[in-house]
Amino acid sequence: MRKRTKARQLSLQVLYQMDLTSDFSDKVLNDFWVNRKEEVEPEIKQFTSELVEGIRQERESIDSKIAKYAKNWELKRMAIVDRNILRQACYELLYRPDIPYKVAINEAIDLAKRFSGEEAGKFVNGILDKIRLKALEKK
Repeated sequence: MRKRTKARQLSLQVLYQMDLTSDFSDKVLNDFWVNRKEEVEPEIKQFTSELVEGIRQERESIDSKIAKYAKNWELKRMAIVDRNILRQACYELLYRPDIPYKVAINEAIDLAKRFSGEEAGKFVNGILDKIRLKALEKK
């Protein structure tokens, strides 16, 4: 598994825990690293932390973008996994110009298929493609 793919999976685990407990403090990320049984390579840990911290800082903006393009879906009614995959990919699309759109979207689709199911992959792809197109219009 590629390092950034692994980091995205770890980030999703942290975001899931934050969302489930409604605790978006940095304590959750710190506890996650302390309680890990297996060692994580520094590069993976760094990228995971960057994703989680960035999403924490921009969560309101990210959530409003997702809500805008998720027609007939309230954010709070989405599956927690899907919601956080969308948050992560949306953050990458909007705030990480170093990550190509195609990579962010494909990684999100793969995560959705793996952790939520085939239909979730289509759902995530549809929303992220709309966000991507709108972001490209602004450039």
